[in-house]
Amino acid sequence: MLRQIARTGISCLHQIPRPATTVSRPSFAPCTAQPRPGYSQGRIQTRTYAISKSEADERIEEIQEQYATAKDEFEIAVEETEKKTVYAADDRAAAADELAKLKELYEAAVNDTSPEIAKEIQSRVGQRIRELDHAIQGLEKSAMEN
Repeated sequence: MLRQIARTGISCLHQIPRPATTVSRPSFAPCTAQPRPGYSQGRIQTRTYAISKSEADERIEEIQEQYATAKDEFEIAVEETEKKTVYAADDRAAAADELAKLKELYEAAVNDTSPEIAKEIQSRVGQRIRELDHAIQGLEKSAMEN
């Protein structure tokens, strides 16, 4: 009922006085109020908003997809390296290749856009890319030591 009232724009929550001797939740009187101006009774007003992605959002989405692929390859490489399997070196190489693709995509997005968009891209995904880069380098170093 309250949801229907909110949709039609009617405001009618008047409290009914209760005797002072009872302690309970207040009850509300039936709705006698008139609709607020600008609302038509019985019709629900809806608004449609156009949702469009900015150029930065589109570029970041592409980068995030490649980041997910590179991170998956990194996680596989970590598992195989820890287990010292015969596939570990190939998995580390695959992770490095995916990271190279990610860095290339990131650099293109930063260099081929306006300074404002480039700054937004750098602030939203740059740190994660650097962290993944350092993690892959660390994985290579640890593999060489063992």
